Amino acid sequence: MKVCKFGGTSMADAAALRQSAEIVLSDKSRRYVVVSAPGKRNKDDDKITDLLYAAQKEAAATGDCSRVFAKVENRFREIAAELKIDLDIGKYLDTVKSDINDGAGAHYAASRGEYLTALVFAAYLKFDFIDAQNIIKFYSDGAFDAEYTNDLAAETLAKSEYAVIPGFYGTLPSGAIRTFSRGGSDISGAIIARAAKAEVYENWTDVSGFMVCDPKIVPNPQKIDSLTYKELRELSYMGAAVLHPESIFPVRKADIPINIRNTFSPNDSGTVIIPSKKYVRDHKRTITGVAGLKAFIAINIEKSMMNSEIGFARRALSVLEHFNVSIEHMPSGIDTLSLVIDSRNVSSETLPLILERLHAVVNPDRIEVLKDLALVATVGHGMNMRKGTAAKLFGALASAGINIRMIDQGSSELNIIVAVENSDFENAIRAIYKAFVE
Repeated sequence: MKVCKFGGTSMADAAALRQSAEIVLSDKSRRYVVVSAPGKRNKDDDKITDLLYAAQKEAAATGDCSRVFAKVENRFREIAAELKIDLDIGKYLDTVKSDINDGAGAHYAASRGEYLTALVFAAYLKFDFIDAQNIIKFYSDGAFDAEYTNDLAAETLAKSEYAVIPGFYGTLPSGAIRTFSRGGSDISGAIIARAAKAEVYENWTDVSGFMVCDPKIVPNPQKIDSLTYKELRELSYMGAAVLHPESIFPVRKADIPINIRNTFSPNDSGTVIIPSKKYVRDHKRTITGVAGLKAFIAINIEKSMMNSEIGFARRALSVLEHFNVSIEHMPSGIDTLSLVIDSRNVSSETLPLILERLHAVVNPDRIEVLKDLALVATVGHGMNMRKGTAAKLFGALASAGINIRMIDQGSSELNIIVAVENSDFENAIRAIYKAFVE
């Protein structure tokens, strides 16, 4: 049995919905379908979720969301009319509009794109509609309640042979709608796959799987046929945005493989993501992928005998905690400690305050701040099985004239992360790809 999730491009218009429906109906084992809200039909178009956020803001400011909501309404009426479904979509649109005008919050407004899409797609497929608010639950603080959700979803799914479920949202204990972060329909799909005990979680999107690196940087890079959950986690975190990085957790608990497929090229095999314990060494492959992100700051702390000072790292980290700043990486030496943070999480006013407090709390000999850094991660289970991998990587960067500002290797030996100047980011990706893949 398979659970399918279709992304925003797969729901963008009536033609895309027909294509998605053809995929579902071509295999009777595809029993449960999770959908996103309609995405852009072209580069100048609007995503429905963005329009719904805007409608809620309009209603909050003026008491009436009619100007923006008209675009949402026209889009869904057009889809429903072209599909010729037996569904009074106007009734549901009127309810959503009324709720937003009556003060419904941003979480509710944003969730209605998935809700309306699931109603339309269920009617077209002639599947049951299961509202996510009845089976996906959050704690009162907004954290996802995984086990309660799994029990509710399993019980509800067992009553439907075929069903469509909206992604992206659930409810708080109060009954109020709560959404995941953007792209959270991937998480919803994984939740349903776990609850249904699926053999495969198919994630249908507009690309034929993961590429070894960003095709915007390296034209026509090789496709990754398979990778593990751990490799996916590393690549997704570092910007490979095919799949939401949190979507692996529900299926990983149940050892369910994920298959990334292309709605518009359904015969492509895509990329299969497997449990790490099922990884079989590929003797031809050293690395699985290269990914990275720009805009990081490194705070380099130096202090003699740091290693003998009990609690030094804890005190340094407590400063970031005080300012509600998360840490990305923490490379260290015997007398040095580097705190790598995302510059988007630190304002120009906050950074001097962090440095001032670090001086007071850890009394360093010296603090140096490196700005405008990019992190590049080279990921692959095969790396720790090949001699000279690091030498090859660093040699490729040196040959490309790229200066490495920092090196961090995970304890699992699954990745090597280097920090380079933002201006060297794209060239670093190209150099590593050329060294290991071309």
